[in-house]
Amino acid sequence: MFDCREDVLLLTKQLVNIESIVNTNGEKEMAQVIYTMLSSIPYFTENPEFLNMSQTIDDDQERYNVLACVKGTKGTSNKTVILMGHIDTVGTDDFNQHQAFAQDPDTLMQELLKDEQPDLISEHLHSDDWLFGRGVLDMKSGVASHLYLLKYYAEHPEELDGNLVFVAECDEEDGSHGILSALKDLKQWKQEHGFEYVAAINADFVSPRYDGDPNRYIYKGTIGKLLPSFYITGAETHVGSAFEGLDPNFLAAELTRQIEYNPELSNEAKGETTVPPVSLKQTDLKPSYTVQTALSSYVYYNFFIHSWSPKEVLEKLKQQATIAFNNALALYQDRYDTFCNLSGEPKQAIPWSAKVMTYEEMDQLLTDENGDAYTEHMRAFKEELLLDTSLDMRMYAARVVEEAWKWMQDKSPAMILFYSSLYSPSIELNEENEADKHLLDALDQAVDTVQPQYEHPIVTRNFFPYISDMSFVALTDDEQGTEAVANNNPGWKTKHYVNFQDIRDINVPVINIGPYGYDAHKKNERMEMTYSLEIVPNLTNQVVQGVLK
Repeated sequence: MFDCREDVLLLTKQLVNIESIVNTNGEKEMAQVIYTMLSSIPYFTENPEFLNMSQTIDDDQERYNVLACVKGTKGTSNKTVILMGHIDTVGTDDFNQHQAFAQDPDTLMQELLKDEQPDLISEHLHSDDWLFGRGVLDMKSGVASHLYLLKYYAEHPEELDGNLVFVAECDEEDGSHGILSALKDLKQWKQEHGFEYVAAINADFVSPRYDGDPNRYIYKGTIGKLLPSFYITGAETHVGSAFEGLDPNFLAAELTRQIEYNPELSNEAKGETTVPPVSLKQTDLKPSYTVQTALSSYVYYNFFIHSWSPKEVLEKLKQQATIAFNNALALYQDRYDTFCNLSGEPKQAIPWSAKVMTYEEMDQLLTDENGDAYTEHMRAFKEELLLDTSLDMRMYAARVVEEAWKWMQDKSPAMILFYSSLYSPSIELNEENEADKHLLDALDQAVDTVQPQYEHPIVTRNFFPYISDMSFVALTDDEQGTEAVANNNPGWKTKHYVNFQDIRDINVPVINIGPYGYDAHKKNERMEMTYSLEIVPNLTNQVVQGVLK
């Protein structure tokens, strides 16, 4: 067992002291600090080609990843383990009056002690085993653990029968430009040095799953995430003649009622179940106040997956949207009938029926009907829309669908289903796969070795429950699955693009061994030091040695 607590703590504080909020210059500064730190190690002075600060690709921000590798001299194996972790954090506005100390754990904890705190937070503040601050948990202590191991093997390559590659990637908290760009560097090193990537170990944070949960979790694979989105059109009317039209907000509300918190949309695999979808945005697209009902609404949902493909999710949501549309029309009919009975107005037949299409279906229909006139118009529109820097990829996608809808001959109310953001694939390790099994066996042996040194249970589970860059080092989706993403994202190859072949070319089994704590992304973010600074590096090292055997 490495006696590494103080070394990893020092590294953690050095990293936390640098504010590296995503989409700010701090990301660039953080990469420079790590690069400079590693440059001072004799191994990298003697082998500068094994250390690289690499700028991200197709990114509107200037930021960098840091990659380093140590070639072991114990034997001649080309087996290589990737140690990965992100160097960006979320913002610090939530720290309120303590924002100035968010990157200074020691001062922050002194300030927090002056305030009345909930019992658990107070207990942790008075303990000598907890560290507070932005990034201590998510996930600079994890990066520090990997830095410690990289430095150790750079000083002792004779203890390594194989190779170690370290990747500190930016932009995990937003668009994953970091890891998606790093894939090209990993491919290049694979070709240049003959690396055989046999495992990747991520060091993102882990937390209790419920109140009183004593376990410290290691995850064998990860959850996936999609952002299914709906552009919803109605039939416009003056609010004084409400039943002469159909409000798209009414349809959107019923759609959300049908989808949100719906257990039918929870994906079970290996005895673990995703939480159901939750709405992350619901709005109409009226630019200003008028007494007309909106022409369209826009809604999108967080959607976690374990085993479903993007194509399956579209099929399930198309069914749910059809149910919601019919429910909305039935409710509309009921209320219209009641109103007519109250007012004495004559009833008119409702002219609408449920219409749900995917973006791919609508785009193909319009292409078939209009040919080059439509496709060229949309190409030019997308290019011009890129000039509007106020639009994120989600609103960009909505505007593209809105423009395409103008070409529809049948403009009766409809729901258009598409994807508007980055697809994070799920990863499931399979014992029937030789590479996966080798990593799983090494992990089991590592837990057995380290567990006696730690009082709390170290427990393995199958799916890391948060979005992480683990999703981009392996891919189990077939071409149909990834084509469903590409063909149904209106911003594909303009505002957003992922080269899935890069992922397939690396395709390495991945696990997560990360720091333990509470309140990541919150003002009381904190980590337990014994597990995070002592157990995590030693568990990781045991897995590295086990996989390289």
